[in-house]
Amino acid sequence: MRTYPDVITQKLAHLPDTPGVYLWKGGDGTVLYVGKAKRLRPRVRSYVNTDHAETSKTRVLMEQVADLETIVVPSEEHALILEHNLIKEHHPRFNVMLRDDKTYPYVKVTVQEPYPRVLVTRRVLDDHARYYGPFTDVGAMRRALNVVKRVFTVRSCRWNMPAEMPERACLDFHIRRCKGPCIGAQSLADYRGMIDEVVAFLDGKPDEVMRRVRQRMDEASAALDFERAAEMRDALRHLERYEEPAIIVDVEGHDRDVVGFARDGDDACVTLLKVRSGKLLARDQRFLEQAEGESDAAVLAAYLAGSYRALPERPVEVLLPFAPEDLDVLEPALKPTRVLLPQRGLKRELLDLAEKNARHLLEEFKLAEDEADERAGDPVYELGRALGLAKIPRALVCFDNSTAQGKDNVGSIVWFENGRPRRSEYRTMRVKTVDEAHGPDDFASMREVVGRYFRRRVDEARPLPDLVVIDGGKGQLAAAHEALDELALGALPLVSLAKREEEVFVFGRAEPLHLSRRSPALRLLQQARDEAHRTAVGYNRKRRTIRTITSALLDVPGVGPTKRRELLRTFGSVDGVRRATVDEVAALKGFSAKSAEALLAALRASAPDRPAAVDDQASPPDGAEPAPEESTP
Repeated sequence: MRTYPDVITQKLAHLPDTPGVYLWKGGDGTVLYVGKAKRLRPRVRSYVNTDHAETSKTRVLMEQVADLETIVVPSEEHALILEHNLIKEHHPRFNVMLRDDKTYPYVKVTVQEPYPRVLVTRRVLDDHARYYGPFTDVGAMRRALNVVKRVFTVRSCRWNMPAEMPERACLDFHIRRCKGPCIGAQSLADYRGMIDEVVAFLDGKPDEVMRRVRQRMDEASAALDFERAAEMRDALRHLERYEEPAIIVDVEGHDRDVVGFARDGDDACVTLLKVRSGKLLARDQRFLEQAEGESDAAVLAAYLAGSYRALPERPVEVLLPFAPEDLDVLEPALKPTRVLLPQRGLKRELLDLAEKNARHLLEEFKLAEDEADERAGDPVYELGRALGLAKIPRALVCFDNSTAQGKDNVGSIVWFENGRPRRSEYRTMRVKTVDEAHGPDDFASMREVVGRYFRRRVDEARPLPDLVVIDGGKGQLAAAHEALDELALGALPLVSLAKREEEVFVFGRAEPLHLSRRSPALRLLQQARDEAHRTAVGYNRKRRTIRTITSALLDVPGVGPTKRRELLRTFGSVDGVRRATVDEVAALKGFSAKSAEALLAALRASAPDRPAAVDDQASPPDGAEPAPEESTP
């Protein structure tokens, strides 16, 4: 265990047992990691009292720390907020961070001014204005602003009205983009009423705005003010056109935020679907990095404590796919928004939609970085979630053994990439260490096949799979882990699938997983298992065929591998050699008339009384020699 500098040792001895925030620093004073704690003393001491063998990120962090700073706060909620602010200020390299650190734009309505304006900003100030965003989809922001400009005649000038008033109206007044409140052509009450409609529109309530516009159109028409009625009609059309893309997803008509989550190794994506009045109006997304060693719950908590908590406008409830870390601390910080974890019904369907969006965006991100050849299907994500894997199992390998009454013991390996078979990576091999004379030993066979396969991949520096699947139960699973552990690969995710009850055994868990028969994750495991079984049985049958064809020739003295190949290439089978004449055999390289007579006499003496078996009639593969140690079907 590492010896830490005296400055850290001294501070550890006097840590308070209260809520707070701690900062691990490097030798140059750079903040490496910021964390919060319900009780600073046990939390910080846990870093130096363990070797962190299972969390490589924490181990690397502790190898670099040279100083420690702690800040005491009144409560856990204060610690949560301070942690986020310090992460935002120092950008520590070992904290979960937003991948894209740029500032997203907001739409700002300066409601604190007598004559408010609508503008775009990237800074959120405590100036009592209304902010909408952030907009990660700038196109959605531009569409909203375009409707505001066409429907509402909001001033675009920078005059500090009414303290500053221009002498004459600008061009916007003459092209009917502004009604000229600066010259008294529009009253303050009328202008403020229009701003109320702008706020209602940006709040996601276009139906209410459309109702008001339609009412004014009818009033203008009744008063024979047809020019005013035409303006209202055009405004109504723009609102209806903006309304069309909105997807009705909530028949209850509630306002809520729906959070989707997808994770692949060190990268994660969070999507936020904004449902207002039962309609999906916008989608926000954030990518997070440096998530190695962090649980999904911790990554989701980092998003909620940072980006989501900072949103200027939140509905009364937010739907989450699972409970984040420190939920009891997060909930007070998110008030008045209530946190819900739906498991079924309409709200669960909304979560599924959000999670599909998160998966889609994460796949696009991976493809853009050339880390994936093709998009992974939903079953791959489902499998990762069902098994609790930190990394999505884009590449999985499945093992199976096959034997016939203890003979021709073989193993097969099939490789799946993004949920699809990759046949160029299929492998088969003969089992060498199991003595056929003592009967089959499936555990020993599995140990040998798994060990030989991964030893070769390590030696050749080839990529390792994200998940190892074994066809069998706990015994086969344990044998496979022994083989992996000998190669220092014991940390690879390892599961087995038992045929009878379709139970999924995860190494390290006492109880099996019982996935739904309709689960896409279970179907993917079954497909890999069946493909490995088919390959193993096919190779076993091939081995039996070779052994049957060559068995008669193996018993003839003086006929070695080269002569056997020549005989089978010329006559096609053992039965074909029996029917040959002495002269035909003697004409082959390596044979004389005497050796040909001895060969034919031996074969005919051992010929069965019944007709030749079907296997004896088959044409052997290239020669009659056994297949190579490792082959590709």
